[in-house]
Parts: sequence; structure tokens; C-alpha cells
Amino acid sequence: MSKLWQKDYSLDSLMEEFTVNKDYILDQQLVVSDALASIAHARGLQSIGLLSEEELCQLEGALQEVIHKGTEGSFPITKEDEDCHTAIEGFLTAKVGEAGKKIHTGRSRNDQVQTALRLWMREYALKLCRETGSFAKSLLEFAKKHEFVPMPGRTHMQIAMPSSVGLWAASFAEELYDEAQHLMHLSWTLDQSPLGSAASYGVPLPLDREFVASEMGFSRVQNNVLYANNSRGKFEAMLLDSCDYIALTISKLAQDLILFTLPEFGYFSLPQELCTGSSIMPQKKNPDGLELARSRSALVSSSAMAVKSIIRSLPSGYNRDFQDTKEPLMQGTKATWQLVGIMSRMLCGLVVHEEALAKACVPSLYATDVVLNKVAEGGNFRDIYKDVGLHLSDVKAFDPIATIKGRTSLGTTGNLALDEDLLFVNLMQEGCNQVLQSYSDAYEQLCGISGVEVVLY
Repeated sequence: MSKLWQKDYSLDSLMEEFTVNKDYILDQQLVVSDALASIAHARGLQSIGLLSEEELCQLEGALQEVIHKGTEGSFPITKEDEDCHTAIEGFLTAKVGEAGKKIHTGRSRNDQVQTALRLWMREYALKLCRETGSFAKSLLEFAKKHEFVPMPGRTHMQIAMPSSVGLWAASFAEELYDEAQHLMHLSWTLDQSPLGSAASYGVPLPLDREFVASEMGFSRVQNNVLYANNSRGKFEAMLLDSCDYIALTISKLAQDLILFTLPEFGYFSLPQELCTGSSIMPQKKNPDGLELARSRSALVSSSAMAVKSIIRSLPSGYNRDFQDTKEPLMQGTKATWQLVGIMSRMLCGLVVHEEALAKACVPSLYATDVVLNKVAEGGNFRDIYKDVGLHLSDVKAFDPIATIKGRTSLGTTGNLALDEDLLFVNLMQEGCNQVLQSYSDAYEQLCGISGVEVVLY
């Protein structure tokens, strides 16, 4: 098909490569969402008399075929097409003729791209929220199983105070829950339709933007057409920032596991099927997945920063710079999705070595307990602190299990409130599932195909 912006000249080949970049490859993930949006747009055109019932029927049938192909990853997009949007319009024109040439009426490729991305992002946000919640739930179950297994708490990486495997695991669970909640809130921001904003200023046609938005299962229209355009890149950055928080947490968890699985520590053992070997040292089982988790976390951060850097000082209205936000979006979101998946598998096979953990609870770990016990018997903290500090060799080991059970303030080792945490995670996941089901119902109403989902990875 000719390019959507076709002129009376041929584009320089280097310019074509430069401007298209990887869009035609990245857009495989947007085929389904673009086809769904196109059905909704076609219905909107028919509702104001710009398409006949027969033309709408033809377009819907052809777009259903696109959805099937897109779901299977078999819809062809070439560099000459530039992106999935041109490829789909070319397919429609070849399939249904004049009706295919009418599908672009009233929309710009800009709001078309935005709508496909918005459908993709809102679904990704909720699915990542759900998957992160599942990981948090696994951590809470792990914490409950090892709730009273003693573990040295550390500050400055040095032995500090008594802790537990339960406290350690639950800390990451609660952090991930908060970050997943952030994604759930963001999904509301993403759940607004930009379709009908065209190239930033709307069109002189009586488009029913509310009707088209509802057909796609959007909760509302993104009202101001210029803001709809100016939010491109901004919403992507918001999503990547949410991914970045999750990646930062996983990076810390990965670093802890690298440290605590060292033979010198021996607190945990990693599942061997998730460890790689050395090309020269036959004894090695390397935590490469954990090391890459640290670096992929940096990749997610850089993706978020790349998008913000691209859009930082753009003038209002559409600018081609927006195109270059797509690759970091796809790269950062995919890395985050994989991070959650691989760390969930790591946790599933993680072995806890209780003897090594108990042995690591050396007498100096209890120095602060000695101070506070003496304070409770009478005397002031500062003098007792000084006396204990000057006579550390006199500090004896406590019963490690009794010590962690004896901490009863909310959130401490003897009172982790894990059941409450599990309740919150379950409620969040139920909320995700309900909204995702509403999207699925809207898609089925649009295309008549049961179980249609936006393609992630």
C-alpha cells in the first residue's frame, strides 16, 4: 500500500530507514489493539452516516481476520508499510475495496497510534499489577512458612540486630504490593480514549467520541484534544516510572540473594535450573539471573528517562519525536515483565538453610537487646549503652527464636500481620481481574471473538 502521507515523489531510502526505524517490528504487539480501535472507529463513522451498514459489515469482517492473525503473530508488516496502521489499512483496502479507503476518515495516524498504545498500556498496567501481586503473595507465603526462622539483621552490611526470614521476605512483599497499587491507580489515568483528537485539534466532523470510547471499554474520553496529543510520551513515562519502582525492588532482592547464597553465608540456595555455568571452571553454578536482574533494573530506569528526555521540551501539538518513545516503552515494559517472572521462579525454588542462619546469629547481634532489657529494669539508656559498648565480650547469645517471637509491636518479627497483607493482595488482584474482564467483554462485543486480549509478549 502507498504510505498514508503519500506525495508525488519517492522518499530517499536512507530517510525511509531513518524515519521508520523499528516501528514495523515493534508494531506486531499493536496489531490487535489497532484492529479493535478501528472497529470502534468504523462504528462511529457509520453512526454519523459516513459509512453504510454494508461497508461497516465488510470492515468488521476484515478486521476480525486481522485480529486472528495478530493474535497468532502472523499479520505481515513490512518496512515499506512503516507501521501496523498502514499495513492494516492496506489489508482492508485489498480485502473490501472502497470501504477500506474510508476507514481513516476523521482520524490522524497520531490519534490512531495513541489509541492503540492506550489500549495496550492500560491492559499491560493491570496485568503487571496482577503478576506483581502474585509475586508478593508468594513472598508472603514464603514468609509465613519461615516466619520464625532467625536471621541476622544488617545495617551497613554489618551484623546489627535479630531478624527473621519472615521479616525479610515480607518486607519485599509489602514493597511490591505498594508498587502494584501504584500501577492500579495509573490504569485509571490510562483508561481514557484519545481517539477523535486527530492531529491535536480535532476535525470538522460530528464525531461521537463518547460512543467510540465506550465501544472500546474506556471509562471516559480524554477531553481536551490538544492535551490528548500532548500526553503522548507522558503516559508512557508514567507507566515506565511505575515499572521502575518494581524493578528497583527486584534489584535489591536480587542483590540480597546473591549475597546470602554465597558459600561464606550459606543462608539460602538457588534452584540449580536457574543457574548457569562457567566456560572454564567446571564447578561453577552462577547466579546470572540475579546479576542480570540488577542490570535489567537499570535498563528499565534508562527507558523511563529516555522517554522523558525525548518529550521534555517539545512544543504543543504533534511532533515526530513522539515516535521514538515507542521503543523504550516496549523495551522497559518487557524487561519488567520478565523481571517479575524470573524472580517468582527464583523464589519458588529457593532453599532455606536454617542451621546456617541460626549459626550466623552471633552474640554481638544481641547487644541492643541487652541494653534495652537493662533499661526496662531501671536506669538511663545512655549510660547503659556506653557500658555495654565497652564490654561487648560479656554479651551472651540469646535464644534466637524466643528473641524474634518476643518482638510484638506491629510489623516486627513476632507480629508480621501476614494474614492482613495477604488479604490486601487478594483484594487488589480481584480488582485487576474485574477490570480486565470488563475490557475482555468490550472486545468481545466489538469483534465477536471470545477471549480476545491485547498481545503483550
